[in-house]
This record gives sequence, structure tokens and C-alpha cells, in this order.
Amino acid sequence: MAATSTTLLLFFLLQTLTLGSATVAADKKTYIFRINHLMKPSIFPTHERWYTSPSFSVSTLHIYSTVFHGFSAFLTAERAAALANHPAVLAVFQDRLRYVHTTRSPQFLGLRNRQGLWSDSDYGAEVIVGILDTGVWPERRSFSDRNIGPVPSRWRGTCETGENFPGSVCNRKLVGARFFSRGHDASAFAAGGVGGINDTVEFRSPRDADGHGTHTASTAAGRHVFGASLSGYASGIAKGVAPKARVAVYKVCWKGSGCLDSDILAGFDSAVADGVDVISISIGGGDGISAPYYLDPIAVGAFGAVSKGVFVASSAGNDGPTAMSVTNLAPWLTTVGAGTIDRTFPADIVLGDGRRLSGVSLYSGPAIDGQMYPLVYPGKSGGLPASLCMENSLDPKLVKGKIVVCDRGSSPRVAKGLVVKNAGGVGMILANGISNGEGLVGDAHVLPACAVGSDEGDSLKSYITANPNPTATLAFRGTIIGVKPAPVVASFSGRGPNGLTPEVLKPDLIAPGVNILAAWTDAVGPTGLDSDHRKTEFNILSGTSMACPHVSGAAALLKSAHPSWSPAAIRSAMMTTSNLVDNTLQPVTDEDTGEPVTPLDIGAGHLNLYKAMDPGLVYDMGYGDYVTFLCALEYEPKMIQIITHSPVTCPVKRPLPENLNYPSIMVVFEGAASVNQSKTVVRTVTNVEAAGAGVYKAKVSMVSGKGLAVSVKPGKLVFSPAVNKQSFAVTVTVTAVTAADDAGSAPAADYGYLTWSDGTHEVRSPIVVSRIQPL
Repeated sequence: MAATSTTLLLFFLLQTLTLGSATVAADKKTYIFRINHLMKPSIFPTHERWYTSPSFSVSTLHIYSTVFHGFSAFLTAERAAALANHPAVLAVFQDRLRYVHTTRSPQFLGLRNRQGLWSDSDYGAEVIVGILDTGVWPERRSFSDRNIGPVPSRWRGTCETGENFPGSVCNRKLVGARFFSRGHDASAFAAGGVGGINDTVEFRSPRDADGHGTHTASTAAGRHVFGASLSGYASGIAKGVAPKARVAVYKVCWKGSGCLDSDILAGFDSAVADGVDVISISIGGGDGISAPYYLDPIAVGAFGAVSKGVFVASSAGNDGPTAMSVTNLAPWLTTVGAGTIDRTFPADIVLGDGRRLSGVSLYSGPAIDGQMYPLVYPGKSGGLPASLCMENSLDPKLVKGKIVVCDRGSSPRVAKGLVVKNAGGVGMILANGISNGEGLVGDAHVLPACAVGSDEGDSLKSYITANPNPTATLAFRGTIIGVKPAPVVASFSGRGPNGLTPEVLKPDLIAPGVNILAAWTDAVGPTGLDSDHRKTEFNILSGTSMACPHVSGAAALLKSAHPSWSPAAIRSAMMTTSNLVDNTLQPVTDEDTGEPVTPLDIGAGHLNLYKAMDPGLVYDMGYGDYVTFLCALEYEPKMIQIITHSPVTCPVKRPLPENLNYPSIMVVFEGAASVNQSKTVVRTVTNVEAAGAGVYKAKVSMVSGKGLAVSVKPGKLVFSPAVNKQSFAVTVTVTAVTAADDAGSAPAADYGYLTWSDGTHEVRSPIVVSRIQPL
């Protein structure tokens, strides 16, 4: 059923008024107002003058004018509800809290010095990458402007000064920096609010007190830095994916306080107005809710950016391996999952019976030196909090002088080590549970410690149970390069299908996101704990937050090499040339199960920039394609205008969402399977070869899908200098109903690949066929 204006208002009222009996009329919260800017009376010279006039009678926090037209204000629910009836108000959102999704990786992507995409793009020298995150530590060598040319003349941004952040810290590399705190400042006064900014640990400036923003910025576009490491781990030359690209930082997230939509939108608005070419946003909702696109400020802000030619990369979230855990679902966003690289940091657990169990660690303090210590698992007798090594849960009499086994979950991994240390433990072993499987990430622990997978954790606990006096020691083995297989899809990486629009495959692709070395802040130690006072120029982190800036940097290189390409063309080039095999030439596997992955895990594949420079064909899209897609979702024109800025008219005949010209193909059947069911989707490809001519032939290979037939018409596409676009249709037909279909136990999706080849290029798209039951 189509959404209506009444539905939107009811959604808003439920968001704002159903707060429980304790809510009183005087309570205030921050609300974001989407305004139809075309209704501005001519008497007002600017939209800002209109928004701050008696017409609205509000004191604004942010004014939005580039990717989004409107303002945010701190109001009572009753006042916000009254303003929702203003004829120029398209929508109202209550401010929502989000969180960041928290070297060798450029080489792992196929980048090589003085050749290929690095050389052809001049390392991204004229491209400006905007980072929406926790700020930057500008003194890091990764942001040096040595041997970098003048700032591009089109740059319109500024270096906003503030606490411990003079304008002199910006340069030809770090071309701009801003910070956005008004949403958090207002929230400090809101009933049930997020509490505002902690000024004892934060800087009222673009300076990074958290480290996450410095890490993502240098991953995307950090300069070459010699002698980089984390206390000897991952030593070598650190560099971002686009080492000469310029960086502009927009601090929208605050240490311990997260990121508010009102500040994120202000960051988007400023970044596009300033003139960035690429936006990297490693932020997502922390509540597992996927709001409709017109009620998702990240989707709305990103649409405004993409419609102005700015590529936007976003993280897929860290709630995998659960199905439908992927976030940032809008089709104009490039959504990035995480994979491993061919580097690890092994640590061994040597048990008293001589067995060795394998784990990982970034511990760099005094070693245990092979001495055997008593081994204890508090969960054996202390209940759930003790098994998780939660604060104040450990009995010092039980753990003092021992290596303590802690279960992963409920509190930060490194915080558990601090609890063990404070209770007198000499070491810690962090054991994954079933939900984390065999997925491991290294941490710079405050005491000798390592992480082990679920299987090794079970072996460890069995050993403790079976032995009256269990003992163990820990051995740290430094950095190992050339690990096989790699990449492997990280167990935490957000997985499909797309819970909001099943016809659009998400994630789009994966990139390196496990144990990534990049620059770090001086404000906090490598664990991020307030009590960790160690200083390090670089840190090693894992998460889709780390994968996202790899794609942002890749977009900067492609934009530099192909200035005329649209954001959709850039994404297409990455997706259709991505890898499906690891460094053993076998299908990429899942860290959680060890089994080959499907497109619901990996999207189109793993980023490969060696091939993305020359994709042959691209699936291009623009403003009109996205509007048609939104019409296909049966959004009312007013809802679509919330996203698009401009009034729209949908066609009388409803278009199909699966016909969005996406580089992946998702075919969704509804209801029970039946023979001869079929569905056809249409795509258009653009030849981007300089020669302009070529003949491509189609090949379909289904990995799974017994009882399905897939045909492509036409099977051959001919391009010439005069004809650079060609369309084709893909039809999926059910030819047989399997026993699994009848029993309702068929896999979540069948899949295969369509590849267009001219003998030189292979332009590959995943085809995913799924079935959903109507509600």
C-alpha cells in the first residue's frame, strides 16, 4: 500500500509523543525539519532568513541548504507536531543517535608503485575526499603536504579553528576541517537525551579525541610514511589508497557520545558546498532498524551529494554474520563489507599437556617468556558476568597470578583485559562464542592476552574442566605476511539480503577491513580506554569502518583517472571487476563457517583496483533513475521530494524496483514456487572504452539454482563510436519445483553470474534469485 502524508505524520507523532507517562510538555528534543524550499516567499532574500522568521518562530541549531533544505531545532514534542502542519514542511525527524562502525592493504587491492591506477591517476592528486567521522589528528605524517601541489582552485572550504586546533594545522594535504556539535549540545538538555559532549575528554574543534576519524582519513588518503608500525607490528611503509588526494574532515561524531543525525546532515551539507568529490562515512544506526529512505537522514544527505556528482561510500555494519544485518541500504550509497588481508598477528597458547592452540594478538608489553601459569575460567563457577569478565565481576582470590579465560561479548574486548589486570590476573585469553565463530581481530591489550575462535575456546574450557591444575602460557609471534587463504569475508561484516528493498543487493562489495594499520590520535592509547596512556602514531583496527575508506580512496583514484565518470559509473567499475577468488585461486570463503560465500555475504566481490581502471562497460545511473526507483517503491510524491529536493511526478504505470540499472541483479519471487513462474529485469550498459567500438557476448553460470533457467536477450551487444549504450533483458524462469521448495527448506537465495566479455574485458554481475512469503 502506498505511503501517505498521514502515515508520515503518524510515524512522527509515534516517534515523538509515545514516550511514556513520565514525559511532560516541557520536555525538549532536537527535531530535523525538511522544508519545501520552493515555497520560500520572495520577501525573504535567503532561506535562512525565512527559517528564522516568525513564519516558523524557532531558534535553529543547523541550517541545511545543499544536500538537504531545512533546519534543526530544539523543541517540545507539541511544538514540533504543530510545525509539522506548516504548509512548507515536508517531514520531521527526531534526532537519532548513530555510531561509527568500528599498511599493506593497498597492495592487496592490486595497487603498485609507478604503474596501473596509482600512476594513471597521479595517486588521486586533484581529488578531495571528505571524511565524516570523529575528526583528525592533523600533525600525523600521514597528512603532510610535502611535495604536494597547490590546493585545487575549486575548493571552497575552510579550516575551522577551535580548541587546540589553530588554522595553521591545515595545509595543501589537509585542505579543510570543520566540527558540528549543536545537536549534541542541545541533547544535553533533553529529557532522556544522550547527555551531550564530555568536555573532559573531547576537543571543541576538529581535533580527534577518539582516533577513529584519523584512522579512516589516513586509510583513504594518507601519505606514504616510512617506519610505520604499532609497537613493531605491521612494520613498513604506511599509505592510504589515494596517497596524494586531499583530505577534508567533518567532525560529526564525538568520543563516548556517538553521532547525531542533525550533525551528520550538517556535515553532508558543508562537505558538498565546500567542493568535495568523495564522501566517506563509516557510520550507521545502532538499533537494527532500517527506516524508509525518506526517514533516513544519511540516505537523504547522501542522495543530495550523489545528485551533485559526489561519490558516497558507507560501511555495511558490524552485526554479521546474521542474515539481513547489512546497514546503509540506499542504492545511491556504495555499501562496503569487510574482508581479511594476507597478514596476521599470531599468538599461541601452550597448555600444560603440551598442546598448542592458535590465536591472535597485538600485545607488545613485557612477555610471559614461556612461564607456565595457572589457568582459570571464571564462568565455570561465577555466572554470566564473571564469564564475560565484566567490571567488578572477578574475585581477586580466584584470578590473582593466573591466566584468565574470558568470553567475548557485552563489553569491549580490551576492557575485559583491564578488568583481569585490575583483579590481579597475569594474562587473558578471549574466547569467541558461537555468534562470533572463528572470526578473530587483534587488539593491543594492556596485559599479555590473545583471542581465540569458538572451537579453540571450547577446547580450552574442556581442558580446564578435565584437569584439577590446568596451566598455560602465551607466546606472541609478531607479524606474518602471505597468509592463505585471503581474503576471507570477516565474520562481523554486515550480510544481506537488503531488509528494506530486497530487489537491491547489499552489500555492494567488500574491501580490506581486518587488522588495518593507519594513523592514530595522541589523545588516547591504542585500546581507546581512558586509562590507556600509551602513545602511538599508528594503530591497527578492524571493522567495516576500515573497509569503507578503502573504497573511498579507490573512488578518488578512479575519479582522478576518469573525471567525467558519475558516482554510479565509479561504483560499477569496482563491482564488475571485483574478485571472487582468494590468493589460492579458490572461491572466497566465510570466516564464520569456512564455506564459500554467496553474493549476500560478499556482494559483487572483493575490490580489485588493478582491473577497475579499465572495466570495459559500466552500469550508469543518475537522478532520474533513482526517482523512478523511488516511484517503484510506491512512495508518494511528497515523500520522494523529501529525498530529492524537487517535486516529482511518478508515471501512471508503476515501474519495477528490480529494473534500477544496478550492477548486480536481484530477482525476487513472492509466494510459493510454481513451474513456469518467471520474472524479467532490464539493464543498460555503457561502453567506456576509448576506442568506442566492441562486441560483447553474454555468459550465464549459475552456482546454485536447480530448477531455474536464466536467459539473456540479446546475447550479443555491439558498440560503435556512435552507439555507446545497449540494453538487454535477463529472464529467470522456474523450470521445476524441488522437494526443498515444497518443504519450505530451500536456501535463502540461489545465485550465479552474468558475464559480458569482449575477449579482453569481463564485466561480471551477480544474479541472485530469492523467494519471500507475503505477510
